[in-house]
Amino acid sequence: MLDAVVATRWLDSVQRTLEPWPWAYTLLVLAALALAAWLANFVTKKILLRGLRKLVNRLPGHSAGNEGGNNLRVISRLSNVVPSMVIAAGIRIVPDLPPELVEFVIGACRAWAVLTVALAVSHALDAANDLYERRPDARNKPIKGYLQVVKIVVFVIAGLSIVATLLGVKLGPLVTGLGAATAVLMLIFQDTILSLVASVQISGDGRVRLGDWIEMPSQNADGDVIDIALHTITVQNFDKTITTIPTKKLVTESFKNWRGMQEAGGRRIKRSLYLDQHSVGFVDAPMLAELEQFAVLGDYLRGKQAELQQYNAELQAKGVAAVNARRVTNLGTFRAYVERYLQHHPGIHTEMTLLVRQLQPTTQGLPLEIYCFTRSTAWGEYEGVQSDVFDHLLAILPAFGLRVFQESSDAMLMAGQQRLAAAE
Repeated sequence: MLDAVVATRWLDSVQRTLEPWPWAYTLLVLAALALAAWLANFVTKKILLRGLRKLVNRLPGHSAGNEGGNNLRVISRLSNVVPSMVIAAGIRIVPDLPPELVEFVIGACRAWAVLTVALAVSHALDAANDLYERRPDARNKPIKGYLQVVKIVVFVIAGLSIVATLLGVKLGPLVTGLGAATAVLMLIFQDTILSLVASVQISGDGRVRLGDWIEMPSQNADGDVIDIALHTITVQNFDKTITTIPTKKLVTESFKNWRGMQEAGGRRIKRSLYLDQHSVGFVDAPMLAELEQFAVLGDYLRGKQAELQQYNAELQAKGVAAVNARRVTNLGTFRAYVERYLQHHPGIHTEMTLLVRQLQPTTQGLPLEIYCFTRSTAWGEYEGVQSDVFDHLLAILPAFGLRVFQESSDAMLMAGQQRLAAAE
């Protein structure tokens, strides 16, 4: 009690001393209030938070890597409320301030407190999601989407509360008025609102950017994005035509973005050679001698022959008939050749998936699929590498005794008739 009396007397004496300068005392009190807010912030963050961090680190099951996690971020956010409340409580005792300024500062401090609490709740939801994702079944039943909905509700309520605080009105009438106005605005500006939401979502998750190659068959779009506006996305197709897509379509409908291919540094080749199944057979000695001249097949043929000789020797030791022996096939040797050819091709990305596989036979022949990636993602270079690969494979097929399947036409018949006519 005595200390309070002494402090009051000291303040009175300071005020009498500064009477010739009316604003000097006001500035002094403001400086003291700012110092009090800073001390409150210092005590809260540097002392209380540090002690709480040490306490959390001592809890069982807590690892040192979680020290800066969402759980302490919640407390750090909440600690920002303390200095704002100090300013809101002390601004009234500052002399000679306009009442309007005092009310504005108090409202701003309260709005800051509401925003801080909303951010703290957001971090708390993130912490809850982090804890939930540690569960074994979290991947099958994620809750992140539900928590994001809760965040939206929290920030909407916080925004309305901040507006009501700054305007000096109650929250209930403001929500009622906004509800009536929102119904009218939604009816009038429905397309604009939907486009705005879609635009925010697109820019937030980065699903479409300027320069991306997108493909959207439902909108006849296949080309590069040249403009992103509120209502439309403009695409320049590869045939130089222009397609405009409503922004909301990129949220409600599916499309393909080729940016991942460009960033990966490899573009996929997935094409089949259709082989005539009648040309598939065993490799005889003359053909084997010719195939051994291919440098890329040396290791394969030596390893295959050693494997088959061992297998056939075991069969012979058991007295099994020679018809059961295994032999090298021209198709299997050709598959091995194609794999090694692709691995040595300078235009093929060997660090990505590379497969040569048979697909289900059809009436058009036996599909031998080439599945690999080129090193270049540029359209022209990609097509050049793909054509070069299949040019070579089509030309080298006869060396393996294989033929491509091709539906017959009347060209051979007409050629035969012409030869007969010439002979006559």
